[in-house]
Amino acid sequence: MLFFAWGFLTAINDILLPHLKNLFTLSYVEAGLVQFCFFGAYFLVGIPAGLLIERVGNRKGIVFALGIMALGCFLFFPAARLISYPLFLGALFVLASGIVILQTAANPFVALLGSEETAAQRLNLSQAFNSLGHTIAPSLAAWFILRDTEGLSQAALADAVRVPYVFLGFALAAFGLIFMVVKLPVPGVSTKAHLKPLEQRHLVLGIAAIFFYVGAEVSVGSFLVNYFGTERVGGISPERAGYLVSFYWGAAMLGRFAGTAVMAFIKPQRLLMINALCAIALLFITMTSSGQVALWSVLAIGLFNSIMFPNIFTLAIAKLGDATSRGAGLLVMAIFGGALLPLLQGYVADTVSISASFLVPMVGYAYVAFYGWRGWRPAGA
Repeated sequence: MLFFAWGFLTAINDILLPHLKNLFTLSYVEAGLVQFCFFGAYFLVGIPAGLLIERVGNRKGIVFALGIMALGCFLFFPAARLISYPLFLGALFVLASGIVILQTAANPFVALLGSEETAAQRLNLSQAFNSLGHTIAPSLAAWFILRDTEGLSQAALADAVRVPYVFLGFALAAFGLIFMVVKLPVPGVSTKAHLKPLEQRHLVLGIAAIFFYVGAEVSVGSFLVNYFGTERVGGISPERAGYLVSFYWGAAMLGRFAGTAVMAFIKPQRLLMINALCAIALLFITMTSSGQVALWSVLAIGLFNSIMFPNIFTLAIAKLGDATSRGAGLLVMAIFGGALLPLLQGYVADTVSISASFLVPMVGYAYVAFYGWRGWRPAGA
């Protein structure tokens, strides 16, 4: 439920961004503020979230996170009524702050519920349900938000966002009530006295890997609707392009279910490097081709994104002992890459072309490949 919920809410941004770009007549950089405000919360709230979970525990942290997420969804109501871009951005920031706390509680919780050797497999399986939310959200959001928008007034365009987010707010509030009464197991954590997370080489490099991976994944997803609308790819309508985005996230879901099995035979770090190199190759293909080849090559990147986050996360928190929650908070903070890389890609799209802008996520995947090759090793390994 939890992994599905934040995947669903994060993926809606891929539809919200082009909708608000049209609603407020924004440049690519201005529209990129949607992802900047959403993922900016990770940078500001990541460390406090880690300290909060360390203090109150997983169950209370989850309940608090769901309440904040519900509040963020309800704030879309006044933003739509007042037709205010700053209010939309503020609502996204509040929503994302709740997701930050939720991720800080849930990711290490799953990783610690068993042996360290199989932690990556468990987190991959959980993240597959996150991808299920990512897969379903773009199609539903495209139907609710992008359907029949031609010729609508600014007020009607703004109002199209209100109903889905208010409904999601009530759903999140209901989830919160469930987790107020549910009993969760307490994972065992080995203790290492006075361990300082930022002195651990593999964690520091892992923070950078999360930054570049999330930035690359979000950059690609954020520009798909506009990219598919170019004549070079096929001039696809926003609504149909929104449905196609589901293939990007659907491929990630399939990859995570498959990755859970594959990691019984291939080490997580090696699989991480292979997938990052495949993503780079697909970006090169989409940038140098057109039509269906350009379309399906960029969508296929989702398959290779699949195992990156859980593999990086589990490799980075390995051997942190009682500093795991703080290490997790730092890793979640690094999801801020999803705020900065889309802005940089938007700048390249505005100044050069949307096709050339895919050089930005290509650099991100190159660093992820390095982490899978050498960066994952703890000091002395």
